[in-house]
Amino acid sequence: MRASRLVSLLLLLQTRGRMTAAELARELEVSERTVHRDVDALSESGVPIYAERGPHGGVQLVEGYRTRLTGMTAEEAEALFLSGLPGPAAELGLGTVMAAAQLKVLAALPGELRNRASRLVERFHLDAASWFQRGEAVDQLPTIAQGVWEARRLRIGYDRGDRVVERVVDPLGLVLKGGVWYFVGRVEDQIRTYRVSRAVSAEAMDEAFERPSAFDLTAYWRESIAAYEREAERVDITVRVRPDRAGELAHLFGDEAVALADRLPDPDPEGWTRLRLRVRWPDETPGRMLQLGGDLELLEPVDLRERVAALALAALDRYRSPGSSQAAPQPARRVAPGA
Repeated sequence: MRASRLVSLLLLLQTRGRMTAAELARELEVSERTVHRDVDALSESGVPIYAERGPHGGVQLVEGYRTRLTGMTAEEAEALFLSGLPGPAAELGLGTVMAAAQLKVLAALPGELRNRASRLVERFHLDAASWFQRGEAVDQLPTIAQGVWEARRLRIGYDRGDRVVERVVDPLGLVLKGGVWYFVGRVEDQIRTYRVSRAVSAEAMDEAFERPSAFDLTAYWRESIAAYEREAERVDITVRVRPDRAGELAHLFGDEAVALADRLPDPDPEGWTRLRLRVRWPDETPGRMLQLGGDLELLEPVDLRERVAALALAALDRYRSPGSSQAAPQPARRVAPGA
């Protein structure tokens, strides 16, 4: 612990120059007395460090004393400081570790590269979460991450939606996609993907496990995403959309679906655009259609069109009677065959 603090103190002085004992104490979260003892220890070990008393005094290193990284280009330094995601690092319990690592690199960089890296920190910030999203609760993430790092078996309670099941998992890796954490684990010789937010409990077991020598997390994730998108249920739909809202279809159905859409030559009485698209997740399509209100109309297939109408009627029934405790009609009953 003390050795790490001594290194941090040294790097703070290399990065910022002269600092008072009070400033160092705040940064290191120790007392000023501890700072003075650490300065003495560094001095006794041969580090050219000294302290000056008085209102303009402080602790500093002899001019020119610095450990430099060699072979790092300006572009590499910039990429390094753009790669840090403070939110995910904090969720992993590595917030202070990330900060300390960047401080060490910053302190060791030559002056020109250090200035460029500092400007990046001041002017660029990476935020992985979506708008208006606070992120999922990932209380078990630090335990799972430790299991991944130490190759230690975990006992987890996992919420499957209908019930919580207990699993003994060999955690092989963690993935952050779109602000959502997933972990890949081996259960009974099968490799599966789990959503971290659904882990209601996680306990590290005494038993370690041996990672499969051929397992490649990046390749596994890439193949899993490709398989998921390839196997997702699709449906062909025909829509008409007001021309000035057509650009919003990509948000509803995805860039790929819109890029591959066929524009239909059928004349439209209102001059709207008619498209035929192949979209994923048919069950979600009716709800998505309503997001553009009356500026988007689903023409085919008829069964999905009826479901959109049922959803709209259910909402209308609800709002016709403000404050009514009566449940709105169920869409399925309105469109049941033969009803």
